[in-house]
Amino acid sequence: MRPSAFIFALAVAATVQFAWAPVFAAGPDIPAFWDRRERVAKPDLSKLRRLRFITSADFPPFNFIDSGGRLAGYNIDLARAICSELGIADICQIEAAPWSELGAKLKTGDGEAIIAGLEPTAENRAEFAFSRSYLGLPARFVTQRGAALDEPLNRNLKGKRVGVISGTAHEAMLRHSFPNAVIESVRGKEQLFADLTNGKIDAVFGDGMTLSAWLGDKASQGCCVFSGGPYLGSPFLGQGMGIAVASGNAQLANAFDHALETLEQKGTMAELYLRYFPIGFY
Repeated sequence: MRPSAFIFALAVAATVQFAWAPVFAAGPDIPAFWDRRERVAKPDLSKLRRLRFITSADFPPFNFIDSGGRLAGYNIDLARAICSELGIADICQIEAAPWSELGAKLKTGDGEAIIAGLEPTAENRAEFAFSRSYLGLPARFVTQRGAALDEPLNRNLKGKRVGVISGTAHEAMLRHSFPNAVIESVRGKEQLFADLTNGKIDAVFGDGMTLSAWLGDKASQGCCVFSGGPYLGSPFLGQGMGIAVASGNAQLANAFDHALETLEQKGTMAELYLRYFPIGFY
């Protein structure tokens, strides 16, 4: 979907407040979170003796153990790219730990940064400082291939049966922002996908990354496609992924911002996105 269509998608419901929204680079629909006119100065890191990223190993494709027993994933490759861009690859380390231990390790100095999808909520910002967001997980609609819907979906979904997993932020967002749809809540994604492929519902609404993985899997049998644009609403879906550092280490967060901005301008962020998400969820 091209930028103009995406902007229209964001305007689907005036009552939804979007805290941030990506633009798109040329070519495939690749999110870009930095204004090309913006410049973040590189802080002096000459006194930094170690940069240890800590992450979990149970959130593929962001962080996982590969078939060779190595820590791998989008976040791992991003951490390495950041270290290279900052010219400190020789003092960079990446360590995996259980999700429940990441915050404590950062507080006790066992690591300098968390790169594991920790959301910069108000509660987390009270304990940590964060880089700017480097990726968000938008909500998307999926329909059968021969019944794709165009924007404005708040109008074109009128009377359409839309499935969503009950009790999720996506259900709340769907009910709030698309009141014309006939909403059918289900317990899990297996039923959701079965109902769509069997024609019991007209569309599915949910996490774009999860839907992208299903569309690319043989289980979908090539039945379906994304319809409409990506939806990013902070009241429902948060503010995107950032890198957390100790609350008193704003200099390191600024260094990450500098690296992220530069990596986007060089095309590295686009390369990572396409590497791990060949069916893009934007």
